[in-house]
Amino acid sequence: MTSDPVVRNDALIDPDTVRAWLAAGLVWLLVFPTIGALVSTKFNHPGFLGDISWLTFGRLRPIHVNGVIWGAFSTIFIGLVHYVVPRLAGVPLAGARWSRPLLWVWNANLVVFVVLIGLGWNRGWEVGELPLVNVIVLFLALLVLTAQCLVTIHRRVTPPLYVSLWYLIAALVWTDANLLLLMLGPTHLAGINNAAWHGLFLHYIVGLWITPAGYVLIYFFLPASVRAPIYSHRLSLIGFWSLAFFYPFVGIHHYLYSPIADWAETIAIVSSMMLIVPVWTVLQNFFGTMTGRWRELGTNLPAKFLIVGSVLYLIGCFQGSVEALRALQQPTHFTDFVVGHAHITVFGTFVMWAIAGVVYVWPRVTRSSPSSFRVANAGFWLITTGIVAMVLVLTAQGLQQGFMLIAQADWMDSVNAMRPFWWVRTVTGIVMDLGISLVILTLVRGSLARPA
Repeated sequence: MTSDPVVRNDALIDPDTVRAWLAAGLVWLLVFPTIGALVSTKFNHPGFLGDISWLTFGRLRPIHVNGVIWGAFSTIFIGLVHYVVPRLAGVPLAGARWSRPLLWVWNANLVVFVVLIGLGWNRGWEVGELPLVNVIVLFLALLVLTAQCLVTIHRRVTPPLYVSLWYLIAALVWTDANLLLLMLGPTHLAGINNAAWHGLFLHYIVGLWITPAGYVLIYFFLPASVRAPIYSHRLSLIGFWSLAFFYPFVGIHHYLYSPIADWAETIAIVSSMMLIVPVWTVLQNFFGTMTGRWRELGTNLPAKFLIVGSVLYLIGCFQGSVEALRALQQPTHFTDFVVGHAHITVFGTFVMWAIAGVVYVWPRVTRSSPSSFRVANAGFWLITTGIVAMVLVLTAQGLQQGFMLIAQADWMDSVNAMRPFWWVRTVTGIVMDLGISLVILTLVRGSLARPA
């Protein structure tokens, strides 16, 4: 199906609900990355923010990581789902009356999670530190959203499924199942099995929630923003099924050289390398869609975010695949190289795509225009410059860390060698936060200034 997804189904969308979800997501987009900048300052000044327990590194870091995933990205994504699904299905979102209560429950759960993590409630799985009560609420909220979307898609007016809906169904169903693992895993699995399942859970969040959710956004908003059909529906299906087939096995590549069976580690390595298939197919689709339209990119802010995010996705996924090789993981594991990889994919790609969706949708649901393209464009360049510089710095310092430790350098010598890199890392984070603020400022000022 290659028809233009920009169908005129405006009457099927509840703009107030979409606006409310996006507004909440933008607030979290200001809050949780800023916490990350504060956390990074502690690498050079561990005493920064004093001795207050809930302002220590061990409390703030999981708030930052989980907050970016579930607060910033996911809240914006759910808001955009309320815009995308009715337009593609041709019918109003099923159970629309549940969307506003769901918004309040979702955001209250985020506030409670911040408080509980700050008080020391931590279940020990990275990206799964959420207290059990928060996981249960999150699971129930996503079940409601899943039911709304599946019923809406079942009622659609045309039988073919546009590719965004394929990825949406997958993201919701896979994540509902993955949250069951999070409820049980930290406390019901022992020893090396706990580590192995944590590796799977961690990558299911990235690969089976954030990745297909991001594909929902770019497969809709790139054709919509440049007003052109997607390049190839066949390529989109190859990308979908190869992601579904290869990604479930990659998580154990975090535990090479561990007591986990060698055959399981090898399967994870091979699967990680095979992820080149979905990456190349989706990128071919995105760049093919831009054929003949590159000159429009300079003034098309949503498309700029989407395309830059795609370039960073290519770099990040290549980095992730080769990082799974034993020879490369030996000097990079437990270093900031891995942190750089996480930032270029989660923020550089998927948060950038989410921002693109907001820049496209917000003026349409508020019947306004951004107050200043120049300011918003400056925000785009600050975000882009910040994330690129951060990843370059983290990659370089990670390699230096790894080779110093392989050479049996003193631990404190390796720490001291990292201090200049950590300063740059903090500055790049502040630059990104400033860029986000400028983009949000233009959207909010534009909607406040719209004619009555």
